[in-house]
Amino acid sequence: MRANPLKSCSGLTFIAALMMVVIMGIMLGSVVQSWTMIMQREREEELLFRGRQIRDAIARWYKPRPGLPQRPLMDLKYLLEDPASAEKVRYLRRLYKDPITNKDFVPIIAGATPGGALADIAQGIIGVKSASEAPPLKIGNFPDDLKDFSDKGRYTDWEFNARSQAYLASIGATPGRATPGGALPIPPIPP
Repeated sequence: MRANPLKSCSGLTFIAALMMVVIMGIMLGSVVQSWTMIMQREREEELLFRGRQIRDAIARWYKPRPGLPQRPLMDLKYLLEDPASAEKVRYLRRLYKDPITNKDFVPIIAGATPGGALADIAQGIIGVKSASEAPPLKIGNFPDDLKDFSDKGRYTDWEFNARSQAYLASIGATPGRATPGGALPIPPIPP
């Protein structure tokens, strides 16, 4: 004798529960993807903030001060407290980590060749960049001091350089000419 299909619904309940699990999995996957995108955007914004802070501190390091000779920045930790100054001079509150890699920023050294050899180490550190080769989400609509970043394909191409043309133009200075306020000339950008 056959069971009445209307009275036997144990198989139907199992299929309905299985469909609910599949739908919940799909929804959870889209939420995780959206959350990942939000977190990457937050890390990009933090990268822009931290890179600008370090770049501005490096620019202040190279700004001439009365009674002190201008000297190259040989280590980023000197931005925390200038070792050559009798008074406590701080250019940066703390050394930031790269938010994309959670490691130290890669210093940009004036006169460095792409292979890493130094052509003129006396010029010192002039900026920082990320070590990440990942593609950024943001590819346009940058502020004036970062307009060099437009259409860059990797985070490592975002160079926070105190001698970049965009940054110098945003503060009203040009390489080889005196800065606003009559300060000494900014050294030209090496070729």
